[in-house]
Amino acid sequence: MVIVMKSKATQDQINNVEKLLKDLGLGVHISVGSERTIIGVIGDKRKLANTPLEIMPGVERLVPIVEPFKLVGKTFKPESSIINIKGIEVGGRSLAIIAGPCAVESEEQIMETAIFLKSQGVQFLRGGAYKPRTSPYSFQGLGEEGLKLLAQVRKETGLLIVSEVVSHDSLEKAMEYVDVVQIGARNMQNFDLLQRVGRSKMPVILKRGLSSNIEEWLNAAEYIMSEGNYNIILCERGIRTFETHTRNTLDLSSVPIIKETSHLPIIVDPSHGTGKWNLVTPMARAGIAAGADGLMIEVHPNPQVALSDGNQSLNFQSFSTLMDEIRKIAPILKRELPI
Repeated sequence: MVIVMKSKATQDQINNVEKLLKDLGLGVHISVGSERTIIGVIGDKRKLANTPLEIMPGVERLVPIVEPFKLVGKTFKPESSIINIKGIEVGGRSLAIIAGPCAVESEEQIMETAIFLKSQGVQFLRGGAYKPRTSPYSFQGLGEEGLKLLAQVRKETGLLIVSEVVSHDSLEKAMEYVDVVQIGARNMQNFDLLQRVGRSKMPVILKRGLSSNIEEWLNAAEYIMSEGNYNIILCERGIRTFETHTRNTLDLSSVPIIKETSHLPIIVDPSHGTGKWNLVTPMARAGIAAGADGLMIEVHPNPQVALSDGNQSLNFQSFSTLMDEIRKIAPILKRELPI
């Protein structure tokens, strides 16, 4: 349930409603909009029976939430959320660009990539230290050593670090080194991990599951938010369909659907979405045109020798071309890229 306050409601009236809810043992989330304040009620609404809530000064109306997800929906928070990560906003006017290799392989590889990406205006360096691979014989990542290399790169370049977590142990280690944790497609419904990330309060990128519909995806975000973490960025990375020409089918229709359904920002990963480097740039253009708040792109100094996902990784020249093209598209949509 959400409580819509009158446009001229005073701060004291808002505080009185908040106090009543908290005295009943209910959670409260206050969203201050440009015209009015909305108070989200978290918990068993039966506790509101026989309360004077509807007639309290400043209250305009009560609105029940009918969606299975509560906190991530626009009924709960009509205005789009902007996630601020150490001064860099995701979901605002500026497009967020997250780029880097699928996996951290060596100090030389990750540093060379980071220096190049910094020159291209990228704000976030992505690199996998823990790699949940389909085959147990594939490269599984450098673990904590990879995280240490990422932290060293941040120190030298100023890029913020994004890296995937796959377990409670990897989450605890990642929190020491990274700025944003990523929940990959295979762990989208690892509910215990989602709840722990929620309790961590770390900014998180939540990728869509391999065969998950949008409602399941938003409910996964709800698990994180229900633990008090509102710093969530959704990532469309393609879903499994009958099509075999691409690795996945990049569902760009999810971008406007999310924008209508949820207040959370959404970015697009055309690298995993297609699995082919030559399709990454056109699908990145399409993602921005569809209204995405940013991109996640796999970039490697030499994709031919990459230990993970070389087929879908851009080399430096191709990534530079992608950025040039996005800079031309962004102003049409009243968005901008960092210089």
